[in-house]
This record gives sequence, C-alpha cells and structure tokens, in this order.
Amino acid sequence: MKNTISLASRSDSATSRLRADILGGALDPGALLAETAMAERFGVSRVPVREALFTLEREGLVEFGTTGRAFVKVLTPQDFQELHTLRLALEPMAARLAAPRLRKDSSALERNLAAMRRAKSVRQITRLDLDFHELIIAASANTRLLKLWGILRGELDLWLGRLHRRHQIQTEQTLDETLEAHASIIQTFQSQPPSACERVIHKHVQGWSEWLPTLEVQP
Repeated sequence: MKNTISLASRSDSATSRLRADILGGALDPGALLAETAMAERFGVSRVPVREALFTLEREGLVEFGTTGRAFVKVLTPQDFQELHTLRLALEPMAARLAAPRLRKDSSALERNLAAMRRAKSVRQITRLDLDFHELIIAASANTRLLKLWGILRGELDLWLGRLHRRHQIQTEQTLDETLEAHASIIQTFQSQPPSACERVIHKHVQGWSEWLPTLEVQP
C-alpha cells in the first residue's frame, strides 16, 4: 500500500510539473518528451513519468507518435478554429442558463476578477480567464455542459495560452483588456436578462477570432 501511494504521489508531482511547463510555454509545441531525460530532471523513475504522459495525453496536452514517443501537443490552425467554434456553441448557451443564478449571486465571478487584478504573469491570466468561464458554465447547472467543458479544458488552456502570449507581445494589454471585458460581463449578469448575457458572452468569445492562426489554403 505504501509503495502504491508513493508511486501515485510521484506520478502526480511529475504530472503537475510537466503540465506547468507545457501550459506556461517553457516547452514548445512539438517538443520531444523523452522519458529518461524527464525522469532525471524530476528525480523519479520512468514509471511516474510514463503515467504523467498518459494523464496529459488524456487532457489533450501530449500526443504520441507512431513510434510511441511523446511530444507536446501541436495545435494546428484547424484545431484552433474547431475549439473556437465549440466555445461559441457552448458558452453563450451556458450564459443564458446561468443568468438567473448569477443575477442573484455573482460573488464567485467577482472573486475571480479580484484574483486576476493581482496576476503577475500571462500564465496566471490564462488560468483565471478559463476559471471565470468555467464558473459561468458551472452556474448553468447543466452537468453535461460542464462535462464537455472539462473534456476540452486542457486543449482550451493551450489554445488561450498561446493567444494570450501572442496578444501580450503585440499589445502588452492582455491583463487590462481581460479585466475590462470580465467586469462588463459581470455587470451584464447583475442587471440584464438572459438574452443579453448570451449575447455578451458570444461577443466576448468571438472577439478572439482575429487572433486565431490563419488556416493554410489547400492547393
């Protein structure tokens, strides 16, 4: 039992560290994730590293090649477009369903906004941004919507993290613009009908379309 717990602990630690490296941009898309090198780096055997890779594959952060080697997931322009389309389908619907509850109590969203004001890195902004949207989906009380979001969360983290980093390089306004947008969303939930809440979320998500990678034109 003790060895099993210890192995699980080492696997969880390796998973957390590798996830942070991928989502924080320390590892480039397509980077090889060699088990031996990571085991040495994390101070564990290859078994916890292998378990970590399988976990992160399920989260959409790692992919395995035909030879069995693991790589950081590469999101293609088509992946970006598909994830964007799914957000546009799921989140406005969730906002409409969540509106009555959030009109009565938007304190969770306000706490998230306060935490974002203290963010010190683009990575923190991305995490809190997705947490904000997850709170809205959770408030919809639709368990299947929340389950779908959970399935997509890993790839959405890659998706939004990459867009946030690009946006920050070009504008240096990622934090300010996100704070302004989320404050407006909270105000809408506090004072407007469900249809308006649905529209404001659609407009907010659609606003990222200009930052999506351009699809390659097939010959």
